[in-house]
Amino acid sequence: MPNDTSNHSTDPQSARTLRQATLLVHGGIERTGYGETTEALFLTSGFVYDSAEQAEATFKGEVEHYQYSRFGNPTVVMLEKRLALLEGAEACLCTATGMAAVHAAMLCHLRTGDRVVAARALFGSCHWIISTLLPRYGITTEFVDGADLAAWDKALSTPCAMVLLESPSNPMLELVDIKAVCDRAHRAGALVVVDNVFATPLLQKPFELGADIVVYSCTKHIDGQGRVLGGAVLGRRKWVDEVLQPFIRNTGPSLSPFNAWLLLKGMETLTLRVNAACAGAAAVADFLASRPEIGRVLYPGRADHPQYALAQRQMSGGGTLVAFELAGGKQAAFAMMNALRIIAVSNNLGDSKSLATHPATTTHMRIGAEERARLGISDGAIRLSVGLEDPADLIDDLGLALGNLPQRAELAAD
Repeated sequence: MPNDTSNHSTDPQSARTLRQATLLVHGGIERTGYGETTEALFLTSGFVYDSAEQAEATFKGEVEHYQYSRFGNPTVVMLEKRLALLEGAEACLCTATGMAAVHAAMLCHLRTGDRVVAARALFGSCHWIISTLLPRYGITTEFVDGADLAAWDKALSTPCAMVLLESPSNPMLELVDIKAVCDRAHRAGALVVVDNVFATPLLQKPFELGADIVVYSCTKHIDGQGRVLGGAVLGRRKWVDEVLQPFIRNTGPSLSPFNAWLLLKGMETLTLRVNAACAGAAAVADFLASRPEIGRVLYPGRADHPQYALAQRQMSGGGTLVAFELAGGKQAAFAMMNALRIIAVSNNLGDSKSLATHPATTTHMRIGAEERARLGISDGAIRLSVGLEDPADLIDDLGLALGNLPQRAELAAD
């Protein structure tokens, strides 16, 4: 490590033998000579050199030394090491936001004339990158139904530079058979980028399924407490060092050291929080499925999910999110959300607080009604991110909101 003055660090080789929960606490730690217990926070923009000769050698790449926090920072590097150990990746670079991670992972690699295939079910901003941004640079893009392997076969029957998918998808929790798509994409010459935010690093391991690159919005479960923004790109060392790192270094989507420090603290409780939220989400999904006001419930951990068998193969849990649909459309969805007292209305997710989102008018508003219809995002659809409250209180809150629904809808119509 550059500027290594540590008296304790987690050796990468020995760290790989540690179990997941232990890595989340100890992975990547580099202590300074002061012997601090918690990770040190290096709030500095730049670094000094012992001499002009050392500065020159640093910029030539002849010695390792921190240069500038846009290029690398000790606190951020600890986070990158911990994420790589957790994910089973050779290398990781962190970014200012999750969307900066998606953007960097794609734009660092793609060139004019390349072709990209993406699963249609994407977060709104990711959809914009594929549909609008990449074609501006002469990159051909194609959307496919992520659950349809025949569609993947057709799209990947010709050469392709990159594939982008998220599984489960935002917001309707559609799954993609990651291994099957990776096999097809590699035959077409493509790198596969998997947005693993909804599954978290705990519930799904895309690299084990053949993915080349994994991206995260660390804003979500990794922080998990609604405090800071952050993103991460993970992949093979050669690709990260030679392709991704120059792009990030020169375009500047760097992560704040303070945000990195908070994300390190968030990772320490990730297992506890995700496990608790998954249990709560399963209970909430079962409750919603029992209510006559709900047209359908989508939760990968329930046997009635259309891709339940796939979820059982590639995920170790159902996740912290539930999607459901009210037959009364937007009016019923708004009435229900406005009646909630514990669950807050927000477009965020992965928080310790439960949050309800109406995707058609927020996160997926700009993709248009026709595309929303293709993705099954109706005006009555709600995405629920389950937090750490007692599930019984969440069920009570949802039950009261649903119980008042007919009366509230009639009042709204008046």
